[in-house]
Amino acid sequence: MMESKDLKKIESLFGDNCIGPEQVNKLLVEMGLPTLTPNDIPEMSYSMDILQSKAEDYILVMGYAGDEKSPLNIIKFRNTFGVDPEKNEPCLYNQDWYLAEDFVRTTLEKRWYLIRKDVLIDSRAIMPAELMDRNISFPQAILCTYTFFAYYFSYGKHLWYHDFVWCSDTDHNGDRIYVGKYHDVDGVNKNGFSIHRHLALRPCYGAISVL
Repeated sequence: MMESKDLKKIESLFGDNCIGPEQVNKLLVEMGLPTLTPNDIPEMSYSMDILQSKAEDYILVMGYAGDEKSPLNIIKFRNTFGVDPEKNEPCLYNQDWYLAEDFVRTTLEKRWYLIRKDVLIDSRAIMPAELMDRNISFPQAILCTYTFFAYYFSYGKHLWYHDFVWCSDTDHNGDRIYVGKYHDVDGVNKNGFSIHRHLALRPCYGAISVL
């Protein structure tokens, strides 16, 4: 458990880029779940030097997994906030392909995370394999989902509003997961936090001709 004076110093450093116990509790209240106890607050995962160097561009996130009765996974977020923006916002984008996938049942570790707030400009329209070759470490889909909702209920803003972000997760076929893009600028798709997979080319993809 962290000393409260140390936590306050770090929260002051990050300002609106912090999802600490107070912000997590706001999320838990919205989800109808019990709030944190002091024992739920982990020791800081980073040195003060790293925290100071990342405070401008990264969000500091306290990971919380919920409990055995209500694990805080993507399924829980979907069941709580729904998939229909006409009934509730924020919500998840309406699709169900991922319901049988393992990654949607993953929870966060009991530790602190640093996750970049904005998409790296020079990563746009670059395939994920090339980005990983640049030593860019992708976040888990659950970390992005958790951060998105916790940030909204604390600060009233949508992260990655028009952007997709690559995740470390893959589906059962090995296809890369990407999430985000709450709002479609073209107005074709409804609002919702999106969870998609990037389909890799495999032998089952081919062409037929028409005369």
